[in-house]
Amino acid sequence: MRYAIPALTALALSLTPVWAGDTPSTPGAEVYFVTLEDGATLSGPVKVVFGLSGMGVAPAGVEKEGTGHHHLLLNRAPFGEGEDDATMIADGIPSDENHKHFGGGQTETTLELPAGTHTLQLVLGDQFHVPHDPPVVSDMITITVN
Repeated sequence: MRYAIPALTALALSLTPVWAGDTPSTPGAEVYFVTLEDGATLSGPVKVVFGLSGMGVAPAGVEKEGTGHHHLLLNRAPFGEGEDDATMIADGIPSDENHKHFGGGQTETTLELPAGTHTLQLVLGDQFHVPHDPPVVSDMITITVN
């Protein structure tokens, strides 16, 4: 009977999903902005086209090797420097005003941004909205909206 507890614990651990950045990215994969340049001054609304090389796009919930879907980080610290980045790697990228999800496999969006300066950065997420290992992240760009 003394082996029952360790056996049950091992069974419970084997059934617990581990989503902490376990999905591998393809070596050399890159995500980038197709239509925006760092330092650009634009009139709204702002059309943003996402670029991806070395991997494919698949909607959230679809498990297919070498794929992911786009997330846009807006007006927050660069990925890796944000207060919630450890949580994003453990639990997935949140969905709020600073974290936009494109889980349908979208490769572009139009943003209604107020006049002023804004930062944008792309992060590819796996089927669970978790950044890949290693993360596929664009450079952060800054734009100004008139």
